[in-house]
Amino acid sequence: MPQLPLLTFGKYLHDRLNRLLYSFSAPSSPNPESAESSQNSQSSQTQWWTPALLGSIWGLIPCGFLYAAQIKAAETGDPWWGAATMAAFGLGTMPSMVLVGVASARLGVDRRSQLFRLGSWLTLTIGLLLLFRNDAMVDYTGHGALFLLMLALVARPLSRFWGQPLKYRRAIGVGAYMLAIAHTAHMVDHTLRWNFRAFGFLLPTHQIALACGGAALVAMTPAALTSFDRLQQRLGKYWRLLHLLTIPALLLAAMHTILIGSHYWGNLQVTPLQEMRVLVLGTLVGVVLFLRWLKPVA
Repeated sequence: MPQLPLLTFGKYLHDRLNRLLYSFSAPSSPNPESAESSQNSQSSQTQWWTPALLGSIWGLIPCGFLYAAQIKAAETGDPWWGAATMAAFGLGTMPSMVLVGVASARLGVDRRSQLFRLGSWLTLTIGLLLLFRNDAMVDYTGHGALFLLMLALVARPLSRFWGQPLKYRRAIGVGAYMLAIAHTAHMVDHTLRWNFRAFGFLLPTHQIALACGGAALVAMTPAALTSFDRLQQRLGKYWRLLHLLTIPALLLAAMHTILIGSHYWGNLQVTPLQEMRVLVLGTLVGVVLFLRWLKPVA
């Protein structure tokens, strides 16, 4: 594959720049292997010029969006217009970068550490989504959202045996919501072709399934938008009530999956394998509800 040399060079460049960034941001720790564990404690020891220096070499980090802007700049065939194109790209990304920087600075040490670790998983997830982008993506995003929603709901009951889901429960829940949005977009594009009037020509079973899926997404929205400590304190007891909407969201999402999922009852002919999948999904939902009943917490 012709892309392999570029990917190999990109990984080499990323590793080298990563070590360089850590050496600038943590001059007291020459060992790059310990940079990750001491990143948060060293961040307060950086010099005033460190952010500016890091920002000046940030453009060398391998990035698909940056490559696209560079190609667009090269298409101009003029150094001044090319520079203007890259300047416009930089100005366009500045608000989001500043927002991320300010938001991360307001997080505590534990939150920043969690965010740092979740970044790797997020990158991997985005890569997989791009790798498998086809009609089957409808199933991938839907099942991913359903699985993460289940995991978020049973995070506390499972904490006796497995503490990681509870530690990242809010991130898992928000991840389920983002996958649900992606699944909805794929579903509308794949099923309706963005022609919402076609909804009236679908089979009644599929109409019910789409209605259940939409209702599930609506029920998940309040929990996703209020997954912050400040909003939890402001809403008080109402915060828990909003997050309890994820339980009917799970039931609605399961009904949506069973009625329209390509591997369940979404086809005209039901096979024993499809019935087994319905049974497995129903059992998983039942286990989640049972664990929630044993320890009913938000």
